[in-house]
Amino acid sequence: MRSKSRTILYSGLLSGTLDILAAILIYAVVLHKTTAVKILQSIASGIFKQDAYAGGSQMAFYGLLLHYSIALIFAYFYFKAYPYFPFLQKSFLLSGFLYGLFVWIVMNLIVLPIVFPKLPPKQFDFPLLLSILILIFCIGLPIAFVTKKFYNKHS
Repeated sequence: MRSKSRTILYSGLLSGTLDILAAILIYAVVLHKTTAVKILQSIASGIFKQDAYAGGSQMAFYGLLLHYSIALIFAYFYFKAYPYFPFLQKSFLLSGFLYGLFVWIVMNLIVLPIVFPKLPPKQFDFPLLLSILILIFCIGLPIAFVTKKFYNKHS
């Protein structure tokens, strides 16, 4: 990556794409729990509430935009924090793992309860573990890898 903004854009788009593909493949294709459109509409419902589910493909598109916006915010945050936290620089595997956990904590224990105050309580079970693993492998590790590659090249 040549520039900081390109690196952030690339890591945000990469992680956002991996994350949404994992969600669709696992929950819609493999487990048959929902559809790709409903996954995207549920993301849009963070802003549009119940109207998101009646909005068809337009709301799915808004959900995709919101999803990528969130991924870009996490990519930006990691990129900016990276030079200030030496433990992030030691191993992209460890820092990516930890960042994926951090993203899960932020989204599931802060953002989602604010946006959806009536969420069911969390239980440590397979779906919870699966959601954590998706964020580690699809958000944390790709962002950590791309960011480390940039800083190694520019230091």
